[in-house]
Amino acid sequence: MSEAVATLCDRAAAALAAAGVPDPEVDAELLLAHVLGTSRGGVQARLVTGGAAPDGAADALAPLVERRSAREPLQHILGVAAFRHLELEVGPGVFVPRPETETLAQLAIDAALAAAGPSPRVVDLCTGSGAVALSIGTEVPQAEVAAVELSPEAFVWARRNRDRAGAENVRMVFGDLAEALPEWDGTVDVVVSNPPYIPVGAIPRDPEVRLFDPALALYGGADGLDVVRALSRRALDLLHPGGYLVIEHGELQGAEIRDLLTADGWSAAATQRDLLGRDRFTSALR
Repeated sequence: MSEAVATLCDRAAAALAAAGVPDPEVDAELLLAHVLGTSRGGVQARLVTGGAAPDGAADALAPLVERRSAREPLQHILGVAAFRHLELEVGPGVFVPRPETETLAQLAIDAALAAAGPSPRVVDLCTGSGAVALSIGTEVPQAEVAAVELSPEAFVWARRNRDRAGAENVRMVFGDLAEALPEWDGTVDVVVSNPPYIPVGAIPRDPEVRLFDPALALYGGADGLDVVRALSRRALDLLHPGGYLVIEHGELQGAEIRDLLTADGWSAAATQRDLLGRDRFTSALR
């Protein structure tokens, strides 16, 4: 028997709220949209008009609500994550890209567009799903982009997303960032990275992060900066003089990263804020 879309949404949102899911109404609408094969806007239109869901929708929705109530990331359930203009495939083994990282991509895009020469070279270290590299590659189509990832599981997702985006100018490279792309030494315009930066003793509050994001993408040693130290050294070799480095990090790590970069020989180290006003990105010049 069919039920009203509003009834399904209300019941799903109540279950999600009881489980402590943030924004339960939004997630309920997105899960129902997935079941109905429409957009969230399509669900909202049916809410306004009092539309009924097709037979079987309630049965299809129930296990998805149960998974989300267990705090499985919404993106894992839907199979995709929105990032800038892209829709990326995500799932177990890969870090789910966050909205704040869209600003990291923009900083790298701006630097690539400002680079001298017709075809800027950009390297994304710790690419994960490929979100940043693919944003650069599709929004700066004249760029030559290399995306480096150490995790075999994440690398599979990155290659899949490269194929999905049709970004032939983005090269996926499997391996350790500390040794990546020696043939590009001294020729790169921009190095960008969202590395693991959580100290190993700091447990993320959100179950979606703590239980589902891969540890390799989260933890960066005792102080969280082990990978940042390695990428600083590697980026110094990759970039030409005047090249631009930008790193995403925790909101309390800006000063320490500026000091680290300056000690390594970088110039003009500066920290930028995300859209919520938190220190989130530090850049420097080669």
